Amino acid sequence: MSSPDLVVVDHPLVQHKLTLMREQGRSTSEFRQLLREISQLLAYEITRDLPLTTKSIETPLTSMEAPVLDGKKLALVSILRAGNGLLDGVLDLIPAARVGFVGLYRDEETLQPVQYYLKLPHELDRRRVIVVDPMLATGNSAAAAIDLLKEAGATEISFLCLLAAPEGIERLHQAHPDVQIVTASVDSHLNDVGYIVPGLGDAGDRMFGTA
Repeated sequence: MSSPDLVVVDHPLVQHKLTLMREQGRSTSEFRQLLREISQLLAYEITRDLPLTTKSIETPLTSMEAPVLDGKKLALVSILRAGNGLLDGVLDLIPAARVGFVGLYRDEETLQPVQYYLKLPHELDRRRVIVVDPMLATGNSAAAAIDLLKEAGATEISFLCLLAAPEGIERLHQAHPDVQIVTASVDSHLNDVGYIVPGLGDAGDRMFGTA
């Protein structure tokens, strides 16, 4: 499944690692390591269209015009707390990216996001922003985070997640139709308390060993 505004990464390694993460018996350390590995693979996809230019270099044998990144610099924005699991892996590939954090928690009765923290890089209007959060469930937190980023000046935003529910995709596309979603899977649906089914449970709890 792929479209300009939704990319599902069906690479065999991504799908294999996702299956391992879904299994209930995975330890916290195994889950955390798998999340770091799969985030690197997803990062390849979400950065596929970064612009290139060339520069003159000397190899041990000759001179050449070699490709290097061009265009806007990158900013990664993690939706706390679970977003940090994806953030670490993406930073392994893009260590020069600036990093921001949006602190949101979900009110378990209303399923609406409540903001408690915001710290963003400067000059977001001059950066390509990648928002990271393992789960796109109701889409409310993602939409709220992107609202804050646009208020701060961001104009080029992508959303990277491990799992997405159809309800979350629809909600985010309605609120921000200009934001591309890149995910490893679109699961079946949300249950009556807003969890993705079949899903993998609460990503933050599984990552940090909390309940």
